[in-house]
Amino acid sequence: MANIALRNPQFKSIAIPASGVLSTVCTVTIDGTLRYTLVKNVQPSTTINFDIAELARDYIEIEYQSTYVPQTVAIVTVLTNKDGLNGTGSDVGSATTITDRGFEAYGTFEEGVNPEVPFGRTKPTYLIPINETTTPDTFTILAPNGVGGRLPHITSLNSIGVEIYIGSDTSVTTADGVVCNIKRIDCTKYGEGNRIIYINKYGVQQDLWFFLKETRNLARTNEGYKSNIITYPSGGATYSVQDAPNKVFNTQAKQTHTFSSGYYPEFANQQFEELLLSEFIWWSTFKKGSGVIIPVKVKTSSVAFKTSVNDRLIEYTIEFEEAFDYINNIR
Repeated sequence: MANIALRNPQFKSIAIPASGVLSTVCTVTIDGTLRYTLVKNVQPSTTINFDIAELARDYIEIEYQSTYVPQTVAIVTVLTNKDGLNGTGSDVGSATTITDRGFEAYGTFEEGVNPEVPFGRTKPTYLIPINETTTPDTFTILAPNGVGGRLPHITSLNSIGVEIYIGSDTSVTTADGVVCNIKRIDCTKYGEGNRIIYINKYGVQQDLWFFLKETRNLARTNEGYKSNIITYPSGGATYSVQDAPNKVFNTQAKQTHTFSSGYYPEFANQQFEELLLSEFIWWSTFKKGSGVIIPVKVKTSSVAFKTSVNDRLIEYTIEFEEAFDYINNIR
């Protein structure tokens, strides 16, 4: 079973013989339910392809998961050659059956067609960026003093697990022996830090901490109209000077938050890249044990990646916009 990245095209193919086949039927079953039946008329001595990625991705309902267990879909694709046009007639040869597990993941152009999680790494491995291209892979994350968290990983047997670390841990190890070091940061000068949770390249939730200062901005929008405030009591026309003729309505607001990352090592550039490219992001507003997890969007549209050679200290400032209106208007 392959772990396929559904933010990329995923082609399923079958060979067409020199004679006897006029069409191919592709069925796509997702989480045990037949969802799609696709039909293509074909030419002899070719290979026919069906892209199933967007079809399957529609069935991944991404929500914040406190367990950090990735949300995936089980996909079974069956390709059958037919001796009639438009999917009619009898089957020709054996059907091709492909079983996949779909992730909200993506591969880059350099990683080629039909990318699969974990994108060329040797399993077992954490489903987070590596800190250098070494063998075996090595992992390091940054977290505030006294703060715990979770790290998803894939085992040597292709199952998904989540390792939990507590506030005093300086490393965490999977049952397969894969170690992730935890570098602790003191961020008390600026508060308690800000935890951003995002779906990374591998289709799993990952934490990225912003350790330094933060700013909050509120932008308001509204509409207006001019009202007739004249009244006509028995003494003649009049109006109240306390009654505004220019009325305001439909007032709404958006909040944005700008976070400074603090100083990160150069290998963390990939984490900021994946944050920028993520389509599902949350901000933990927890302060001293109270708060909520809210959805946000990265408002910063471009980042100049820094290196220790060019910039010495690597720090990023990212602006986030709350993914909802400040005044609740959910109906």
